[in-house]
Amino acid sequence: MAEELSAATSYTEDDFYCPVCQEVLKTPVRTAACQHVFCRKCFLTAMRESGIHCPLCRGNVTRRERACPERALDLENIMRKFSGSCRCCAKQIKFYRMRHHYKSCKKYQDEYGVSSLIPNFQISQDSVGNSKRSETSASDNIETYQENTGSSGHPTFKCPLCQESNFTRQRLLDHCNSNHLFQIVPVTCPICVSLPWGDPSQVTRNFVSHLNQRHQFDYGEFVNLQLDEETQYQTAVEESFQVNI
Repeated sequence: MAEELSAATSYTEDDFYCPVCQEVLKTPVRTAACQHVFCRKCFLTAMRESGIHCPLCRGNVTRRERACPERALDLENIMRKFSGSCRCCAKQIKFYRMRHHYKSCKKYQDEYGVSSLIPNFQISQDSVGNSKRSETSASDNIETYQENTGSSGHPTFKCPLCQESNFTRQRLLDHCNSNHLFQIVPVTCPICVSLPWGDPSQVTRNFVSHLNQRHQFDYGEFVNLQLDEETQYQTAVEESFQVNI
């Protein structure tokens, strides 16, 4: 089936998987400059964290794209025509139906321990496409971040794959690359959850890949995690007027 797909189109089966959630694309959107494709929800969530950069290559993303990304309709049409193998039961399923299949695939549920691995980002949007989160959730995460800060001033985390604790971000990254590189288990990222915008319901299928893609730096070095998102935005605007050009 993969050969048939490659011969009939310029796509391969890997093109139908989101590089953020590592699942089959849902409502795929494409960046204009670098042409990378993501689930719409994954892209919007990544934009809230990275600001103006593509989640995959760090290329620039326009303000219009950040609010209303362009649908990859060509890819959606291809997903309706071609099938791929379920990663657990090997049944051939149309790509656009794959996520629905996961909800009823017993082998999939047995392997990953959940009825559905599709992350629920719970992002609400206002009329201009801006993401919102509750103030309570953000303040709770800030408190968690402060409580988990070690004597070095850097927050510490527990490895969700082996439960070993007291890792800084860099040590957790090194630990997982050394000990869990090929371990693919659905877990919640402790670093993401500790951030003010973190969502405890978000599940990461490939945690080590997620660490290497999203946590190569400490967010605290670039933003003040004591402040909520709106205050940080206002501060950035005020500082921008003070820059000498």
